[in-house]
Amino acid sequence: MKNAKAIGLLILALMMGLAAAIYAAGWASQKSNIASNKVVVASTDIEMGSKINPQMLTTADWPSGSVPPGAFIDIKDLQDRVVKVSVLRGDAVLERKLAPAGTQGGLSAVIAEGKRAMTVRVNDVVGVAGFALPGNYVDVMVNAQQDKAKGKGASEENRQISKTVLEHVLVLAVAQESGRDDTKPKVVSAVTLELTLEDSEKLDLARSVGTLSLVLRNQTDKQTVATAGITKSQLFNDDDAIDPIGPVETKVARVATKPGAVAAKRVAPAAAPAEAECIEVIQNGYRVLNCF
Repeated sequence: MKNAKAIGLLILALMMGLAAAIYAAGWASQKSNIASNKVVVASTDIEMGSKINPQMLTTADWPSGSVPPGAFIDIKDLQDRVVKVSVLRGDAVLERKLAPAGTQGGLSAVIAEGKRAMTVRVNDVVGVAGFALPGNYVDVMVNAQQDKAKGKGASEENRQISKTVLEHVLVLAVAQESGRDDTKPKVVSAVTLELTLEDSEKLDLARSVGTLSLVLRNQTDKQTVATAGITKSQLFNDDDAIDPIGPVETKVARVATKPGAVAAKRVAPAAAPAEAECIEVIQNGYRVLNCF
């Protein structure tokens, strides 16, 4: 009896194994019948601005129904073409990733149409401690002296201002490197930015009138914010820049009643009557003109 049960379980296991084998064979046969095409892919990482040679490429099977637009099927069609974006190993080489045919390699091949590349000198602080890498976006800030200070009693210090002059600027290269796959910070002496012609003029003027700083921003943040800049007096909340003494008549009643004020004669202002005698009282940092 026991032998009969064992034999039955053995036969059942054999039947299940046979069914699984048949199913697997059918699945493999079905997959092998899927139509595919040969597509040119990168056999190694290709940096932006590089000129393609056959050693950088290979072909791979790609399902016919999902071949990306602009793909190539012959490696010869890509001879001496220049990539304008980095292509990673195994990625399909597409027409939209390439500069126009006949373009020479180098940074000029990756500049967008209508844009310009401009290099500015930086240090480890201005260059965002080396974290401004190719492919990142930055804002450009200038610290300079205004031609004319604003506000009553504005001094030389009040003319100093920091202001953001450019926003969402693409970093094309740091030093002489344009590779975008390196996430390690690089402290360099120069950064190359992609700008419109108008922004190039702004940046050229800004670096001649003051010192520049780069402000790293999120790559997905494209919002621009208009600011008026900030002066030294605003930074330290210096009330003198906005005439804290105020109108004389509002202080006279309050200060004149305080004993112990230090008084000194001064010439009466034009607004006071000609026969009036005026005394300037200085107390607790306030100057008040009392006329009698």
